[in-house]
Amino acid sequence: MIWKMVFGALGRQKRKNRLIALTVGLGVSLAAAMLGVMFDVGDKVNQELKSYGANLSVVPRGASMLSELYLLTDEGEGQARDEATPSPAGLAEHFISEADLYKIKMIFWAYNIVDFAPYLTVPVRIGEKKTLLIGTWFQRRLDLPTGEKVETGMTALKSWWRLEGQSGADDDAAGVLVGQRLARELGLQPGDTFNLAAGGQTRIAHVRAVFDSGGPEDERIFAPLALAQSLAGRPGLVERVEVSALTTPENELARRAALNPGSLSRIEWDTWYCTAYISSIAYQIEEILPGTRVKAIRQVAESEGAILGKIQLMMILLTVLTLLCSALAISNLVTAGILERSVEIGLLKALGASNLSVILLFLLELFLVALVGGALGYGAGLGLAQLIGFSVFGVAVDIKPLVIPLTALMVLAVTLLGALPALRALLRLKPTEVLHGK
Repeated sequence: MIWKMVFGALGRQKRKNRLIALTVGLGVSLAAAMLGVMFDVGDKVNQELKSYGANLSVVPRGASMLSELYLLTDEGEGQARDEATPSPAGLAEHFISEADLYKIKMIFWAYNIVDFAPYLTVPVRIGEKKTLLIGTWFQRRLDLPTGEKVETGMTALKSWWRLEGQSGADDDAAGVLVGQRLARELGLQPGDTFNLAAGGQTRIAHVRAVFDSGGPEDERIFAPLALAQSLAGRPGLVERVEVSALTTPENELARRAALNPGSLSRIEWDTWYCTAYISSIAYQIEEILPGTRVKAIRQVAESEGAILGKIQLMMILLTVLTLLCSALAISNLVTAGILERSVEIGLLKALGASNLSVILLFLLELFLVALVGGALGYGAGLGLAQLIGFSVFGVAVDIKPLVIPLTALMVLAVTLLGALPALRALLRLKPTEVLHGK
C-alpha cells in the first residue's frame, strides 16, 4: 500500500520531481567534481610547482657546517669565490661522490623524486673578467640497479629558464650556457667561442645558448660537469645536489621529526617515515648518502603547502556553498509541493495517519527522487572533474573511491536539509482547517 501511494504521488507531480532531481543533480555534480579534484590535486599542484625549482639541497656535512659557521649564503658564497676567497669545499676535503648520486632514486619515496642535478662551482677568468663556472648534468640517463632507467638533470629542474640557442648537452664537453647579464657584458652570442682560465689551465668553450633565469645565475656560466671537474681537479666529485621532490604538506608531526626524529614514538616514527613529508624524504636521502646533510629549501616547501592548503580550502568552500544553494532550492520546491497537496495530507491525518507516518511518506518520495538526481549528478561530476583536470593540469584526474560514499552522504544531507522547512509546514497543517478550505 505504501509503495502504491509513493509511486502514485510521484506520477502526479512529475514536473516538480524532475526539478528536484535536477537541483540535486546540479549540486552533487559540482560537489563531486570539487571533491574528486581536491583529493587528487595534491600531486597535480606539486607536479606543477616542481617546474619552478628544487625544494631540497644535498651538501657534504662538513661543507654545510662550515657554510653555517661563516654565514655563507649562495649569493655570499659566489661573492667570496669571485674574490678568490677559499670556498668551504676548499677548506676541507668534503665532497659528494658523483658515482653515488643514483642512490637518490633508491629511497623509499623514490617515485616522489622528480628530478635532481649535481653542481660543482669553479672560479674562472674570461680575459680580465672573474666569474663562476658551474658544472652540472644537463640531461643525464641513469641505469639503476633495479633495471629501471631514469632521466634527470638541470634542464628539467630549471624548465622556466628562457634560452636563446640550444639547450645544454652533457656529451658536448666544450659547450656552455652563459647568463644574459654576463653575455651582455662580454659581448657573447650563441655560437661564439672564448677562452676559460682556471687553476693554471686554459680551455676553449663555445656558447650553446644565452639564458635568462631572472636571478643571480644570469652572471654565471653553466657547463657539463666533466668540464668543471677537470678545471677544479676534482674528478668524480660534486659539491652539492639540488633535488625536486613531490611532498605532502607538513603538520605538527613532521615539524617535530624535522627537529629531532629520535623524539618520536615508534608508531609516530613509522607514520612520519612512510609519509612523503619533505623532512622524511630529506632523512632518507641522508641515510642512503652518508656524510651528507639534506636541507629543505623552506621558501619553496612552505609555498607548496600554503598554495595547496588554499586551493583545497577554496574547493571545500565551493562544495559547501553549492550544497547550501541546492538545499535552499529543494526546500522551496518541496514546500510548494506540500502546499499543493495540503488537502491530501489533511485527509491522511483525518483517517488516522500520525505526523510521523506522513513525514516518512514524504521523505521516502523525496529520497527516491534525490537518489535519481544524485546518480545523474555523480556521473556529470566525474566528467566535470576530468574537464578541470585537463584544462588546468593537462592530465586526467584520478577519482578516489572515497568520493562515492561522500557523494551519497551529500545527497542525504542536501535532501534532509532542504526538507526541514517543508516538514515544519507539514506539521502545522490541521485536518479540520484544510478540509474546510481554510
